[in-house]
Amino acid sequence: MDLFLQRLVDGLANGAIYAALALAIVLVFQTSGIVNFAQGEMGMLATYLVWALTDVGVPVLLAILAAMVVSFAGGAALERLLIRRIDPEDHLVTVLVMTGLFTLFGALALIFFGSDGRQVPSPFPEGSLALGSVRVPYATIGALLVLGAVCAGLAVLLRSTKLGLGLRAVAQNRASSALSGLPVGRLLGIGWGLAAALGALAGVLVTSLGLYLEPSMMLPVLVYAMAAATLGGLDSGVGAVVAGLLLGVAESLAVGYVKVLGTESALGVAAVVMLLTMALRPSGLFGTTKVARV
Repeated sequence: MDLFLQRLVDGLANGAIYAALALAIVLVFQTSGIVNFAQGEMGMLATYLVWALTDVGVPVLLAILAAMVVSFAGGAALERLLIRRIDPEDHLVTVLVMTGLFTLFGALALIFFGSDGRQVPSPFPEGSLALGSVRVPYATIGALLVLGAVCAGLAVLLRSTKLGLGLRAVAQNRASSALSGLPVGRLLGIGWGLAAALGALAGVLVTSLGLYLEPSMMLPVLVYAMAAATLGGLDSGVGAVVAGLLLGVAESLAVGYVKVLGTESALGVAAVVMLLTMALRPSGLFGTTKVARV
């Protein structure tokens, strides 16, 4: 029983990261109708910025804040200069552009930083909290608290502010929002900026759990985050969070109890979850089923 609880705790830590990146994917999809395959790579580049700043003596919390601000600006600029020129209904072009960005960002990291792993200082204290025979690392507690704060902040933003109402209006009907006088272009940029900042936070959470920073660090996280966004529903932030936590726990239990599965092999489970969801319930568990008039 103690081993089960320990694996449950470990799974929640990973699940918080998957949920954070899945939230970023959902936010982009809601505002622009595009699935951003490069979301994880954007977070990886932001984490390199955190490493570079802390390497020259900047306090880690200030470095994380700076990376999130730069990521916000970069995400908004990317939407303004490139994404806005893409028709989201042209799915082939969208996939090609997103795949190109994924490849480009990974190549840039490899060119400028190399493939060697780098250790990023954790914003959380070392050690763990003992709950009976189960030990909960402070990094796990911190990751869950950060996820909770992000969810609460987004809920307040989207439901209680004019900016949030504008973002929701654009997500529901971009054409009607433009006709009603809303600054659709600016709102789309803000949506991409917020998603990029969330991706930066997810990257920092990955390294806070003890993993080394390297160019391919976010690839497995992206697979689980995509699975979480698909399972929860690409138009549901709540679904992304719930599915992310569930997948994190499922991964931890599967690797622990199914002997033939290693950490890398478990990625196949996430892919199967995506395929089954798209086949059986394309809108996801929490998503809205859209009905087209014919």
